[in-house]
This record gives sequence, C-alpha cells and structure tokens, in this order.
Amino acid sequence: MGKRHAGAALAGLITSGLTFGVPQAMALEPLPAWQLDWRPWADDRPAEALCRGVYVMPAYRLPATDEPGQVRSESDSAYYGEEGETILGGEVILRRGDSQLESPRVNVPAARDRAYAEGPLALRDLNLLVRGEAGEVSLNSDAASIDAAHFVVHDQHLRGDALQLERLEDGRYRLTSASFTTCDPGSNLWQLVTGDLVLDRESGFGTARHARLEMGNVPVFYWPWVRFPIDDRRHTGFLWPALGLSSDSLDYAQPFYWNIAPNHDATITPRWISDHGLLLAGEYRYLFPSDAGQIEGAYLGSDGGGADGGTRRYEGEERWYVDYRHSGRFDARTNYALRYGAASDGRYFDDFGSVFGDDPNNMPRLAQIDYRGDVWNLDARAQGYQKLDDPLLDRKKPFYRLPSLAANARWSQSGGWYQQWRSNVTYFWRDVDRNRVPLREAAVGSRLHLSPVTGWRFDETWGHLEPRVEWLYTAYDLDYGERQTERDTALQRAVPVASVDGSLVFERELELGGREYRQTLEPRLNYAYVPARDQSEFPEFDSDERAFSWNQLWSPHRFSGSDRVGDLNRLSYGVSSRFLEDAGGRERFSLGMGQAVYFDDRTIDMAGDPDTLPPPGADGGERLYQATRDRSPVVTRLDWRLSDRWSTRYEWLYDEQRSRTERSSVGVAYRDPRGHVLNLAYRWQLEGFDPSGEDEDRLGYDREEYDLSFAYRVNPRIDLIGRFLYDHTNRRSLDQVAGVQWNDCCYGVQLVWREWVEDSDTANTIEDDTTERGIFLRFVFKGLGGVGGDAGDYFERAIPGYRSTAF
Repeated sequence: MGKRHAGAALAGLITSGLTFGVPQAMALEPLPAWQLDWRPWADDRPAEALCRGVYVMPAYRLPATDEPGQVRSESDSAYYGEEGETILGGEVILRRGDSQLESPRVNVPAARDRAYAEGPLALRDLNLLVRGEAGEVSLNSDAASIDAAHFVVHDQHLRGDALQLERLEDGRYRLTSASFTTCDPGSNLWQLVTGDLVLDRESGFGTARHARLEMGNVPVFYWPWVRFPIDDRRHTGFLWPALGLSSDSLDYAQPFYWNIAPNHDATITPRWISDHGLLLAGEYRYLFPSDAGQIEGAYLGSDGGGADGGTRRYEGEERWYVDYRHSGRFDARTNYALRYGAASDGRYFDDFGSVFGDDPNNMPRLAQIDYRGDVWNLDARAQGYQKLDDPLLDRKKPFYRLPSLAANARWSQSGGWYQQWRSNVTYFWRDVDRNRVPLREAAVGSRLHLSPVTGWRFDETWGHLEPRVEWLYTAYDLDYGERQTERDTALQRAVPVASVDGSLVFERELELGGREYRQTLEPRLNYAYVPARDQSEFPEFDSDERAFSWNQLWSPHRFSGSDRVGDLNRLSYGVSSRFLEDAGGRERFSLGMGQAVYFDDRTIDMAGDPDTLPPPGADGGERLYQATRDRSPVVTRLDWRLSDRWSTRYEWLYDEQRSRTERSSVGVAYRDPRGHVLNLAYRWQLEGFDPSGEDEDRLGYDREEYDLSFAYRVNPRIDLIGRFLYDHTNRRSLDQVAGVQWNDCCYGVQLVWREWVEDSDTANTIEDDTTERGIFLRFVFKGLGGVGGDAGDYFERAIPGYRSTAF
C-alpha cells in the first residue's frame, strides 16, 4: 500500500456507451428456485455459509446402460407415427451416458439419430441442469439444442438463461443472447449479459463476445471480447483492470495472465500513469520437482516527471526494476538459492510501487549453496543488496560479500562434553568513492574468522550447568585504495570468551481457582568474561552494537557480526517461575526477573579503542554512563495466557540507579476462533537506548507509542478492521486504518481508508516527515474476478493475528 495508491482505486465504473453493439438479452420469465435444484438452508446451514442455500443435483431417474452410447427410455405411452417415427408421451425420460432428458412429449424420427422434445423440458448432465421450452437432442453424440433455456452449474453456484443453448459435440456449450450470475435465485446484484457465450467445462473457462457487466440492471463495463474462469483452475486471459484516480493523475493497469503450462505462468501488465507515461510490468513463475523461481520487473522508457516537483529530476529518464529469485536442491542435504534485484533509482517504488507484491526497502542479491550433514554444515555465498535511499550517500552503501565461505561443525561425547567449530572467510567490497568516505570506512578486503568452542553440559530435569570456552580469532587483509594512511592493512585479533551458565528447577503442585498447576521456580546464574582487545583500526563490515534485553543477560556477545568483540566481566542473576497447566506442559503463566553486575567498565564500542571511554559531552553523557555503569537495568518480563482467548505480555527495563525506566512495553491480545482479533499495546523507549544503526536511523527523542488494532467479524459476511498507532511524544498519529469487507454469496467488497507518516528514512528527526493518505476500494465478482488492489496482506502485517477473508 505505497504512495501510488493515493486517491480512490475505482476500476471499471464507467457507464457511458456501454450498450453500443451489445445485443439485448431476451428477458425470460424467471423460474421458481425449486425448479433450479435450489435447496435453501434449514437447520443444517453451515456456520460459515454465505449463500442462502445450495444447488443440489438429484439422482438420475434412470440407471445408465452397460453400453456408453446406448439410450434407455421410459414413458407413460409410446406409438409409431405414419413416417416411422416414435412418439413418447406422458412423463418421458431418456438416458444416454451422463445425459438425461425429461419431457412431456418426445418425437424420435425413424433414423433414430436424434430426439425432439416439447417443453417444459429438463436436460441434465453431471452438475448441470438446463430447462427450456423446446429442444433437440442427438442420440449418437453429446449435441443438443434448447430454446428459451434456464441453466444451472451446480458446483460453481452459477445460473443463467439464454434465448438458445446448444451443447456442441465436443462438450462445450454455446449460448445466444445469454446472461449469467453466481448470485442466489431471486438476486441479480450483478450479471454478465452477452450476445454470444461459450462455456467450456472441460478446460474450465468461458468466452463472451460483446459482453457487459450489469449491477442491479445498470451497465457498468463493456468488453468486445472477454475470457473468464468458471472454476478454480488457471486460465489465459485478461484479468480485471486496476484504475487509480487522484486530483491530478490517472493510473490504469490492465493485467494479462498467460497460463503457459501447469508449472509455468506469466502476467503481463501494461500500466498508463498520466503524469509519468506508459510502464510495462511483467512476472514469470515456474515450478519443477526440485526447483522453483520467478522473475518480475517493470520498465518505463521516458518518465514524464510526475506531478510532484520533487521527482522532476527523473523527467525523460528510464525508470525500471527487476527482481529474480530461484531456489532448489541438488539432493536431500544440499540446497541452493539465487536472487538478484535492482532498481534504476532509490525512488522507484516511492513513485510507482510494486505491481506484484510489497514495496521493498532494498533489492537483495544472492548466490548461495549450502550443505547440511550430520556433523558438518557448509555454506558458500556471494551476497549483497541495493539500498533504496534517495539520494544514497557513499557512506550508507552496503558491503558485498564476494564471496563468503563458512564451515561449521559440532561433536558430542558421552558425559556431556561437546566441541563446536565455526569458521568463515569473506571478501568485503562496496562500490564507493573511497576518497569521499571517512578513512575508517574506506577499507575493503578479506576477513578470516575462526571460533572453536569446547564445553560441558550437565542437564537434568532439576537443573543444568554449562561451562564453556570459546576462542575468537580474526585476521584481515585490507585495501584502502589510493587513500594515504598509516593504518595497518594486515590485522589480527585473538580473544577468549569464557562463560558459565547454571540453573536449578524447583517444582510443586498447586491449585488455583479450582485448577491444578505445576509451578516451577528457576533461579539462574551466568558469568561471562571477555578481555578487551584493541580494535581501533578494524573495519566495520557487518558489526553493530546490540540493545540490552532479557536475552543479553545470558549472552557474552555485546555485538552482532565479527568485526567487534566487546569486553565483558559480568555476572547475571535472575529467577523465573512458570505455571504449567496439563500433562503436556502447556505454559499458562511465566514471570522472569534478572539483572547483571559489571566488574569492569566496557571500553570497547564501535570505535574499538580499549584505552578510552566515550567523552562526557557525547550524547549528553549517555554513552559514557552506559559504558561505566556497574549494574544493568533490572529486566522484568511476563507472559500470561489469561484464557484460551486472552493473553498479555509485559517487559520492563528499569534503571534503579537513576530511578528511570529505560524501556517498557505491555500488550494485550484477544483471539477468537470466530475471527475476532484485538491488540492493545503500549511502548516506551528512552532516547539512545538502542545503540545500533546509523545516527539518522536512531530515534532522536524518547519514544512513547500507543497501538490499537482490531478485526471484528460481525458475521460470515462482514469484517470490520482498524488500527490506530499514536506517537504520544510528538502528539501525532503515525498510522490510521479503517476498513470494512463484505463477503457475500456472489460478490465481495473491500473498502479501506488509511493515513500514515513517511519518515523519509531519518528516524532521528520529524522535520522531514510527510503525511500520506489513501482510499482503497476493491470489488470481487465471484465467478469473474476482482477490481482494485488487495489490501489483505497489509492487514495481516498491521493487525497481528488477523487472517484476511478469502473472497
């Protein structure tokens, strides 16, 4: 749901000139529902039924003959005419194979090759009923012709009428001056009216010429020729167009689907954007027993510049993107993956969005092969991505791994001893002008990282103990290009990492509120020691500092990646308690509290200098405080499943030395089997709490947010959806969504209003934030297809626990 959707996405609601060249369908008197094999629901109505009933084909009145082409008949009277014809009267039934004809009078000529039936007649086939005033049926083939016909396709919930209906010898049906709908009998909320309609049940599609779509007998769209599916199989043909309207532009896309083979398909979408030009998009997908992939992309030859003056700099330029992905396996242990994505510029998806999926933040590139053995895991890859920032500064360009080779293994012995081996060698490269980035960011080169581990784990139901020693060895061979520097280009670092982790588990049986529980009390201690090593000349290829959390209490690693190893001399202690409800150990309640005590300052930060601490003036003294504090915040977390439908989660990081909360979050969730969802959340985070990322990507203020989202299924037909995300710090809403979905028997409608804030990839300030708005409308005519973009994927991301209604 990107910017391209701003305005109302109303497709096909054009009424002028729709009847030009379209024959008017014969207005037949509707039949009573029971004559169409309609059975209204009674007490047996399924809970999720959308229709008021169902078409049920009755049993054949005559059994089939042993010979497929032989005709069996039954009638009240029979006599021969003067020219040798046979005249059957009363209640006449003819059965040939799967076809059955019912009529009050049937004339069979002497040639015995066809039968003429008077009405009212009924012709039945598998899941098909045709009623008419008169008809002719072949006794040697499947051909038939019915006048003033009413028809029902039972399994597709489809009914209609035609001035004449012909069943051709190849099994297809041709209808003249016809109309059809998937609505219940008595309702023509929509119908397709056409002068010539062919239904091919074997291939599963219909073809209409000079067709118009009517809603409530009002014509809204016209096709000189249209092909559409009449079952769930995929078919080649035009899909419903998407039309976007705003105050200053028109956006029209007409997708064409090509069903190449059962395991190949493609979608080609010409798209006209009035202030940009003609954009051609396409997607190709394939599937093999051990491989699968797809490629998608779009191309605009010369950009018109757009209505927004901020994008005029692309006027006259080519705009495009391509995204290819492929994955497969050589055998049960060896897999491979390929991915290549690229865009002409960082604003492409802001201006045009993605026709076939979500708007990406970067374009990944990957070539990988990995092996998973009983002991060894091997991985080889070349990897990188294009970051979609506009403009993209050199210092923000990502590093590529060209290549990266990893070999990892684990061995276990009796008695609890184990060894691990992790190794990786990577060549890092990026396409920048190395004279325009800071010196410490100008290096490219190779890195070897080895990490052997030995440990012993004693593990019983009442507790565990695990001492562990890890040795981290890293070596670099760096190249600064033409930059003049005295920095060493051949660097090495060896750091031991020692830790001891242990816990006890006490249990007791407990009864609360008439229920029996098994309560645990689990104290835990963890000691970790990592000495400081000088890393001031080391590059920053893939490392970042981690924010403190419950998991960090028990981890000796302060940084992600391998370029930084943080010094640490810390004892963590904590206690948790769980309430287990049944024999299966289902957890109903969990509460944990812990803290860490530091015996030394943490001198290693991203600068890597072990002899200095952050200056007092940096970041208001916050970084210095975090490096020298002797105790971590107290971490409290709670998970409580109040019932099978209600649950809550709470986390609190409190600095008792400064008497302040560093981070806090609480959430309440409701999940109803009928489809109701409710999420309430509150989040607080102190400015600078999370040290990771670039400066402009870190919040420049204390974050305090309220988040409400819900989905309410009023009944099987109506869903109400909404979200409200409020930034209390800056007194503004970040995201507002209100939507409704109607899912009826023969149609579906999705109407969504959204207003959201774009932060322009700079979270440290709100000065450059912009507010975007959009109204999104989608129609689905069941049996024909849909108009407009589907917002269901966005709903599932924005509203945890929600599953969009399948139209």
